[in-house]
Amino acid sequence: MIENSFMNEIERLKHQALNKFIELNISFQRLKFSLKPTKDSITTVKYFIGKIKRTFQDDPKYRGCELTNLRRIPHLLQRLMIYYFCFIIQLPLYESSKELLQQINMNTVITISTSTGSGKSTLLPALLIAEGYDRVIVTQPRRLPCSLISGRVNKTMTAEANPNGENLAGWAVSGDEYNPRAKILYLTDGLLKERLLNDERFITDNTSVNKSIVIFIDEVHERSVNIDLCLALIARMLTNNKSLSNKIKIIISSATLHPSVPKVFQGIKYLKLIEFTIPSMGTLYPVKQFKRPNANILNIVQELYNKRRRQDQILCFVNSASEVNQCCRLLAEISQNTIVAYPLVQSQSSVAQQEYLEKGSVFFSTTVAETSLTFPSLKYVVDTGMINIPVYDIQCKRTILKEIPAAESTIKQRLGRLGRTQPGEYYALYDFDVKLKPFPTPQICQSDLISIEFSLRKSPLKDGLGYLKEFLPETPKKTAIDYTMDELIQMNILDSNSNQLTTYGQLLAKLPDFGSLPMARCVLAALRQYNCGRDLICLASILSVSNTTTLLTKLPQRFKNSDGDFMTLLSIMNEILLIKQSVAARSFNLKRVCEAKGLTHIRHIIGQALRRYTSLEKSFDISNEYRQQAQIKSDKWE
Repeated sequence: MIENSFMNEIERLKHQALNKFIELNISFQRLKFSLKPTKDSITTVKYFIGKIKRTFQDDPKYRGCELTNLRRIPHLLQRLMIYYFCFIIQLPLYESSKELLQQINMNTVITISTSTGSGKSTLLPALLIAEGYDRVIVTQPRRLPCSLISGRVNKTMTAEANPNGENLAGWAVSGDEYNPRAKILYLTDGLLKERLLNDERFITDNTSVNKSIVIFIDEVHERSVNIDLCLALIARMLTNNKSLSNKIKIIISSATLHPSVPKVFQGIKYLKLIEFTIPSMGTLYPVKQFKRPNANILNIVQELYNKRRRQDQILCFVNSASEVNQCCRLLAEISQNTIVAYPLVQSQSSVAQQEYLEKGSVFFSTTVAETSLTFPSLKYVVDTGMINIPVYDIQCKRTILKEIPAAESTIKQRLGRLGRTQPGEYYALYDFDVKLKPFPTPQICQSDLISIEFSLRKSPLKDGLGYLKEFLPETPKKTAIDYTMDELIQMNILDSNSNQLTTYGQLLAKLPDFGSLPMARCVLAALRQYNCGRDLICLASILSVSNTTTLLTKLPQRFKNSDGDFMTLLSIMNEILLIKQSVAARSFNLKRVCEAKGLTHIRHIIGQALRRYTSLEKSFDISNEYRQQAQIKSDKWE
């Protein structure tokens, strides 16, 4: 009797402490909001607070005063604060989050269609952690958004009273990572594809989970090769192993979603799937649209620049990086340097882009600015409506760049950049009907499939697109797959009778992943025939991360080699590696080295290349077959 009375008093004090914690840390009056909280968002956050209270009261694992019971409380308080931080941000998705989270809980696969800027990439992963999911893995189509979005989540989900607390999010890209064991991990879709394809222990029957692991495929409308392969590999995994539906949740998210994507999972009979569409929430501020077909983009920019307020920003979409740089140069010439335009392209460092966004007023960009980049005061978007896409020509046996009209889904992304911080204006410089092409053609249906086929064949899958196509949203033409097989047979990589890897194919398969089959073949030849393994590994490292056209035009003259661009790149790598290997690891400072060598503008590319080289070096160090050959340099070039 006395013991029960004591325990009841302990429980009463614990609940009293929780209420006091909420009173001290959660306030709707004292806090200054950048946006006034909506009635629905206040109702939602109160629901989540009540949910945490009920969990604390009803869940047996929080009862008692044993150390194991008490150690669980900080995690519950963290969940409570995440719900609250998500409320503070006041992103549109929060109002629908109660229903959305319930649907995620009841289904294995959820497709989400919602407008840009709703918070699906930042808010939803945090809410899933607040719901108690073990981990959330979120893909992004490009490297830069992984670190940017991760940083944004950590900034918004950290209490001012504990700024040095554990970060909720981390990121990982090829050759680089930060806080990779974080509960929310942002990574490139290419990295997830590699894990799904080559790591058979990624998620298995033996994977221990408290609730579920969430795999969140974001920006699916881009339909890159890696996105489609991720979808296919996940669908195959769920088809072949029914029990995994109790361990994972799959979220497929985009502003617009092609009907073929959910169909991949609808064919899995036992699977519960729901297509969740959040009603168009519009934008926080109104956006006007103007048609100016065939107008000169530089004239439009000057017109807008002259009427803008001082802080207003102008973003222009053009079809290529070369056109970005050309427009920036021409605008400076025409305006006699009174208008400074900044380029936004994929090859830039995040530091450079952030610096431009903070100080710039006019920007020219390719598709890189469609998502993830945050403009402090964007007022105008000027859109040529055209994009360049690589298309593989089987007859010519080469990839050619084609200029085509952007799909409606792409135009929506660009339009969605406006109306977030102030009223906006969108200027369409095209005259085609965007509704004629709602979605872009998937890259896998117009790309060179040879490297893709080889990567599938050398993986534990040991099969190719002929098998995997049943899991793809849209399938490459049979002629393209047949052509790919014929080419691999002609290269002596596949056996013509068994369609399995030949001895030569197996040698290639033992190499680290070089990103493309031609590069792997060059490295293998360097290792086995030409005694220049280290040189080709250096070249492969920098070629895998750089836009060589941009890089080469900005090099100091003394680095430029008369023997060609490859020798120029090799000399840069050799010079930097010589310095790096001559000092202690902690003493090497890439920033200072690049400043001394006049390479500051490409430091981010050199940094990525060095990380790639280090990764490849480690792979060859554990290779009995190629360890020595990978260290051989040549000074005899023809």
